[in-house]
Amino acid sequence: MKLVSIITVNYNHSHVTDALLDSILLENAYPNIEIIVVDNNSSINPVPDWELKYPSVFFIRAATNLGFAGGNNLGIVKASGEYLFFVNNDTVVTKNLVSTLVNTLEMHPMIGVISPKLLYYDHPTMLQYAGYSKMNYYTARNTCIGQFEPDNGQYDQLNGATGFPHGAAMMLTKRAIDRVGMMAENYFLYYEELDWAERIRKAGMEIWVNMQATIYHKESISVGKQSALKVYFMNRNRILFIRRNAHTIPKLFFYIYFITIVAPRNIFSYWKAGEFGFIKQLGRAIWWNITHSVNSNELGFKA
Repeated sequence: MKLVSIITVNYNHSHVTDALLDSILLENAYPNIEIIVVDNNSSINPVPDWELKYPSVFFIRAATNLGFAGGNNLGIVKASGEYLFFVNNDTVVTKNLVSTLVNTLEMHPMIGVISPKLLYYDHPTMLQYAGYSKMNYYTARNTCIGQFEPDNGQYDQLNGATGFPHGAAMMLTKRAIDRVGMMAENYFLYYEELDWAERIRKAGMEIWVNMQATIYHKESISVGKQSALKVYFMNRNRILFIRRNAHTIPKLFFYIYFITIVAPRNIFSYWKAGEFGFIKQLGRAIWWNITHSVNSNELGFKA
């Protein structure tokens, strides 16, 4: 049985990561795994305690906060598996999750990345992800299929190709990573897994979802509170994704759409809510894309 490297990233929530590790060690039925945890320079170093509590797990302590992409890339360097399974630290695995995904990859060698069904941990019969629709490059919008719907098996027939994997749980082949490289770290957070999937697709491999494999995600079903960090990177990286992946005509259309519709709408929304600092972050996000190349590692965020 081929080795699977399970990689997760922690930042200031070691108790959440504890629950994931307990879940993997107690529930997972696939025998040939290695577990790699990357701590993204949490304010309190959890690694010494982890090493005592979980002696079979590999721990890496980053010198700085590398973000979602950089933390996972650090895990890739350590990984020895033929398959690499990236999971958020706020997930809970199920017994046959890993084996089901591995079997699918073995049967369909054209797959580069595959995600399982995601259900909300606090609402275990509610779907979070059953695949993604294709990206509309004129507006940089797509749809997460099934989100917030009761799971009545209505999407079980969707096993196969999908628009994008879900960043909370995605298994890649080593062959795919060797061909396209690691995640682009200049995204820092948001859109990096979509960009990775685009590179995998353009390299001739497929993006799949397997609805027979299930993982539970502790993410809230509520939208979540906005923050300066989120406003900046969501807007910056939406533009960056189009710059990196769209062809000329849809790219030009998107620029016009973003400046004439998206930006004014968001500015009005922030102004109405009294969040004037968010207007500044939106301006910074746009300015970063005007003044930086698509491969620039300068993040540009200022609180």
